[in-house]
Amino acid sequence: MSASDIVVAMTGASGVRYGQRLVEVLLQAGQTVHLVISPAAHQVFREELGVSLANDPFGADQFLGKKVDTEMQSRLNYHHHQDFLAGIASGSFRTLGMVICPCSMGTLGCLANGMATNLIHRAADVHLKERRKLIIVPRETPLSSIQLGNMKRLVDSGAIMLPAMPGFYFRPESIDDLIDFIVTRICDHLDVEVSTSRRWGDEA
Repeated sequence: MSASDIVVAMTGASGVRYGQRLVEVLLQAGQTVHLVISPAAHQVFREELGVSLANDPFGADQFLGKKVDTEMQSRLNYHHHQDFLAGIASGSFRTLGMVICPCSMGTLGCLANGMATNLIHRAADVHLKERRKLIIVPRETPLSSIQLGNMKRLVDSGAIMLPAMPGFYFRPESIDDLIDFIVTRICDHLDVEVSTSRRWGDEA
């Protein structure tokens, strides 16, 4: 454990590319990432990226879709979604924060109601109770009053709600540009310095 540990969880909402890219950028920035992927997120990964991820052994190359050097691999720690013995399940394991990207409405509902049925829920609950950063990236539209209520409940408890709503003022030329916009905003809230997207006020 070090001051650079960040938890990234991926759940069963569309937009797994956001989470995949976030992990890549954090590793490139020298952070240590603790990654948890729900079973539903595994299914979305197959549907959206055509990749079937293995739990044991977990392959960083397969997850990122490219060859990863040894140093980056050593900083990517994969945890099974039911491994409650993982360090991130305890408040004594210090981190810079946790990001759930993308976050399904089912996961959102569990978190808002204090239900910890898997490691993702438990780790998020730990970050709330320890007053650490919990960044939630919901990916759903439209939103019901129940879902909006759950979001407010979590924000009132200290979470940061950061929907996957990319900006267009920087004139994106690809889907990757839109993804990097959200990833940059997430990293801003983690206080991780990255330069993956042009900011408002930057020269074109």
